[in-house]
Amino acid sequence: MPYTPADDEKHLLAAIDIAARSRAHGNHPFGALLVLGGEIVLEAENTVVTGQDATGHAETNVVRLACRTYRREQLPESTLYTSTEHCAMCAGAVYWSGIRRVVYALGEDELLAVTGANPDNPTMSLPCREVFARGQRPTSVSGPSLHAPAAAVHDGFWN
Repeated sequence: MPYTPADDEKHLLAAIDIAARSRAHGNHPFGALLVLGGEIVLEAENTVVTGQDATGHAETNVVRLACRTYRREQLPESTLYTSTEHCAMCAGAVYWSGIRRVVYALGEDELLAVTGANPDNPTMSLPCREVFARGQRPTSVSGPSLHAPAAAVHDGFWN
């Protein structure tokens, strides 16, 4: 299903809202959601702090749910929307799940500018496009987009 820029913006704003909920629940401010057939079918917050699991990023959480909920052949038709660009670990999880399209709001480089050297988020300087480019099947990437609202959810969190 083709998505319009308005669809992408609506879903990115929803992912940013999930990031705000994640922060309110005591976790890092990251959120992700999966769209299939034009509808939001799954969403996940970051659970690194409350789950005491360094791999509890919003993207990996939603990918785990997607792999348990949908057949493998359905996932390439879905789109993953995230409040922030995928780290290398999350990009790998997305790739292995078979999801073929990702859209993110805040870029990894923009996140680094927000978090600085905070030890709770040792941001990697490795764009998700580079991770996906190393794979054998294509993954479409759109982002960054909506810098102001995506950065606002991080205001005051990392200092």
